[in-house]
Amino acid sequence: GTFAVMLALGFSLNNLSLFGLVLAIGIVVDDAIVVVENVERNIEEGLEPEEAAHKAMDEVGGAVVAIAIVLSAVFIPTAFVSGITGQFYRQFALTIAVSTVISAFNSLTLSPAMAALLLKGKGAKKDLFTRFLDFVIGWFFRGFNRVFSATTSGYTRVVNRLLRLSAVVLVVYAGLLFLTGYQFKTVPGGFIPTQDQGYLIILAQLPDGASLPRTDAVLEQLSNIVLKIPGVDHAVEIGGFSGLDGTTRSNSGTVFATLKPFEERENDPARSMDAILGAVRRNVNQITDAFVLAFPPPPVRGVGNAGGFNLEIEDRRSAGLSQLYDATNAVIAKASQQRGLVGLFTSYRYNVPQIYLDIDRKKTETLNVPVNSVFSTLQTYLGSTYINDFNYLGRVYQVNAQALPDFRNSLGNIRQLYTRNNSGDMVPLGTLLSIREISGPDKVMHYNLYPSADISGATLPGISSGQAIQMMEQICRDTLPPQFGFEWTQLSLQEILAGNSAVYIFPLCVVFVFLVLAALYESWALPASIILIVPMCLLAAITGVFIRAMDNNIFTQIGFVVLVGLACKNAILIVEFARDEVARGQDRFTAAADAARLRLRPILMTSFAFTLGVLPLAVAKGPGAETRQALGTAVFAGMIGVTFFGIFLTPVFFSVIMKFFGPRGTRSETASGRKGESAKEG
Repeated sequence: GTFAVMLALGFSLNNLSLFGLVLAIGIVVDDAIVVVENVERNIEEGLEPEEAAHKAMDEVGGAVVAIAIVLSAVFIPTAFVSGITGQFYRQFALTIAVSTVISAFNSLTLSPAMAALLLKGKGAKKDLFTRFLDFVIGWFFRGFNRVFSATTSGYTRVVNRLLRLSAVVLVVYAGLLFLTGYQFKTVPGGFIPTQDQGYLIILAQLPDGASLPRTDAVLEQLSNIVLKIPGVDHAVEIGGFSGLDGTTRSNSGTVFATLKPFEERENDPARSMDAILGAVRRNVNQITDAFVLAFPPPPVRGVGNAGGFNLEIEDRRSAGLSQLYDATNAVIAKASQQRGLVGLFTSYRYNVPQIYLDIDRKKTETLNVPVNSVFSTLQTYLGSTYINDFNYLGRVYQVNAQALPDFRNSLGNIRQLYTRNNSGDMVPLGTLLSIREISGPDKVMHYNLYPSADISGATLPGISSGQAIQMMEQICRDTLPPQFGFEWTQLSLQEILAGNSAVYIFPLCVVFVFLVLAALYESWALPASIILIVPMCLLAAITGVFIRAMDNNIFTQIGFVVLVGLACKNAILIVEFARDEVARGQDRFTAAADAARLRLRPILMTSFAFTLGVLPLAVAKGPGAETRQALGTAVFAGMIGVTFFGIFLTPVFFSVIMKFFGPRGTRSETASGRKGESAKEG
């Protein structure tokens, strides 16, 4: 069913939709576990399977519907996020939402029917296969049930004590909220983890005015150095091309270093992409004729030419190109002193040697020479002119006219060129123009209409892109004169936009879930006992990210959204039952304690099923494992936290909410309720 909806929406099987399907596998079995566990519990109490199924659906049907609606609603705000961030959220969110709705339908229809057919009554005679399994592994399940019963009794006693110490629990909860905020400020931010894509980009920048043959010689030397590094397979040289900004210059060159297959490198840390990148940066220092930089490829193809960060220094008040050059170099000099920033570079050059041809237009008019003819002659001899195509051996080749190198390598060669006037006579260019050598910028780039200079850089392992952005912003504010400004571009700009989106995505998800729960329970107070557990799952998730030295990137943020729904799911199982108990006249303490005791097993079953389902993501290996580890770590740690905090805090939250906002008869602990608790503890 999920694949059919994905096909209708035009989705493909990519990393994002597959991530959603992996998490959906754990989510879709949760509802069935809740139903089947409740049927089994009713059978153990002496009911026949069919009657047990009917009673189970009366008890958990509302909870299953509420869980499905919440897990679907939590993703709705993310589907309307624009830009690259929205593309990441949208496919992931809709995949999980669709699978959750289909799972809820199956749990409300097929699961109870199958449970009534397949499960045996308590006194029913066991078949031969069941007796064989009971003989072989029955000892394990009997022992497990005894241990779990003892654990449940101990858990119930702890919950009863926490209910009587609600004020202390709320104080501890407030401290955990403070810790959650502190952890989010401590963990560095990021956008998309740098991934091992099997190649590196190495840029060589020679002095201004260096010839192309000189650049090719440096590239050959660079390739020989790179190929000696373990883990590098091939090197492709492109002279005259800057792989960092995509421009063509005679003094720029790029080497694309292809790494050996990942299968040959995965068990050797010295051959990981980061290790090879570090070795390249160390070994290229022996090249003295060029400034060499090494970068990983961009995490998203088409957004930037290389990994790292990119910003533009803008001349916003016409200070001049030379002042723009000085301001840019001042920023680079200051940033180079920062720990963790490497490869600071700008392609903007102000003192590039150039040849200026001053055409005497009066003389060209006197000699009846069209100015266009002068330009065409210069273009053909010094550059090239496309003539036509010809076919040879089944291939098409271009014909381009150009002077031989020996006839275009000095200023005197320009004076010896001839052009034709309107009378058909040949006129030497030396009589029509004067030549002088100057220096200036070879290219003047503009960003948002302002003359600009680009700055590119990378970070060392342990420094996130978010930290690099913060450092560079502070350096620009401290260093740039008032007439200059700066703006982020390429993937760095998308990271900032994603961070701005996250500011309102999470509150919107929580508010949306709260409104849905308020509509389901027809109460503004009761949903608070469910929503209050959400910060605890975020605390556990961000702590897991911190322990593994990761950053808070877009994949961990997707995990946070998933955890909002999953945290509410566990809380709904307790609150739904406790609310029904209160409606039957039970006091708030007894209702909360009974709900926690009866729902402990399905909560642990569903939580462990989902947590173990995402464990392969958290420990993933292989190409692109960085994104899987980011998502898996956040969800795995968050589920452990929400399970631990939820089973203890949710009953307390329900009791406190009922005390202040519940029916009048439930706002105090009754004698019968206290006796009931004592009986259960005994």
